[in-house]
Amino acid sequence: MIWKRKIDVDSLNGMNRKSMVTHVGIEFTQIGDDFIEATMPVDERTKQPFGILHGGASVVLAETLGSFAGYLCSEGEQKVVGVEINANHLKSVREGTVRGLCKPIHLGRSHQVWQIDIYNEQQQLCCTSRLTTAILS
Repeated sequence: MIWKRKIDVDSLNGMNRKSMVTHVGIEFTQIGDDFIEATMPVDERTKQPFGILHGGASVVLAETLGSFAGYLCSEGEQKVVGVEINANHLKSVREGTVRGLCKPIHLGRSHQVWQIDIYNEQQQLCCTSRLTTAILS
């Protein structure tokens, strides 16, 4: 297991009250030994005017997953902040729910790199992202 903090899905969801995460409907659904997963609805909060999932909403999901994963790999009073994110939007989504899956690429003492893949309800890859985080002491 890569996580240094003990936390469950309900606690993660509780930490997000009154934030953008709650506003766009992101819900953490699973924490595994080396991954974290969350879903986000494709609705009026997350669609662009043309009726498809907004690329920025996908990036919000990716940043949320990577930042929380980074937090779970930190200790004590350490904080984790996103430094750089990129996203490749591969397939549009018009309705339903998307699922983000976050796994580590690199877990260093001061930086982490996370791979976040976002899938539609047919389990097709819609967006792939990488987030670099910095650990602040």
